[in-house]
Amino acid sequence: MAWTSAHIDAAAAALMEQHQRKARFEGLREPAELPDAGTAYAVQASLVTRKCALLDTRPAGYKIALTTKTMRELVGYADSISGRVLASQVYGDAAQIQAANFGRLAVEFEIAFVMRADLPLRPSPWGRDIADYILRAHPALELVDDRAADYAALPGNILTLIADNAWNAGLVMGPPLRDWAFDQLDRVEGLALVNGQEVGRGRGSDVLGHPLDALAWLANHLQLRNIPLRGGDIVTTGSLVKTQFPQALCEVALRLADTGAVSARLI
Repeated sequence: MAWTSAHIDAAAAALMEQHQRKARFEGLREPAELPDAGTAYAVQASLVTRKCALLDTRPAGYKIALTTKTMRELVGYADSISGRVLASQVYGDAAQIQAANFGRLAVEFEIAFVMRADLPLRPSPWGRDIADYILRAHPALELVDDRAADYAALPGNILTLIADNAWNAGLVMGPPLRDWAFDQLDRVEGLALVNGQEVGRGRGSDVLGHPLDALAWLANHLQLRNIPLRGGDIVTTGSLVKTQFPQALCEVALRLADTGAVSARLI
């Protein structure tokens, strides 16, 4: 079957309806199975438009998923994917997050960038020279709604994961990192905590070798679709440690060496 814009919108509407009733995540089968990643990203764009209309908000940037060996092993996919971050779902440090608003809330522990200026489209791929376009870096907690997905089945449902906005459901941003050059962020160690107890740790180098490499991956990925990163866009670069599934009435936090931290309270 050849997918049309009507099929894409129907698939996005089906995902939207699933979110509203907190249905368990499953691979899209109607109007048909997704044929390729390009179609999946088209469905994602339609879904994001619907979410923005519902929440009276706008896109604020991007998430990059599956940038570490740990996360790829968890999901069973050997490449990275992207999703959109919505402005109304970006929270400040020490935010209180209502766990009941999610099908199943998960938390990821990340380094996020804010872009300083629009990134020009160009014929050559971006590399670490992309640092010239970054305004600042932050510790961040990505809020993920996996809707109780069966991870054993995910390798066969990756296209639906892309279409479902890579499960992004929010981002908690800590204060900007202090005294840490962008080109040295591969060396920074992140400590993930739940109620003050360590649940994992990782380094910036775990994220595609360097957080700048993850950002460059996104820029090149978008450039193939003639989409530039814009000044002010937030880009979160992937979890330094394995996704955590904390329960309500707890605190989650990320400490990045002595240069920054972020926390959130799940209620």
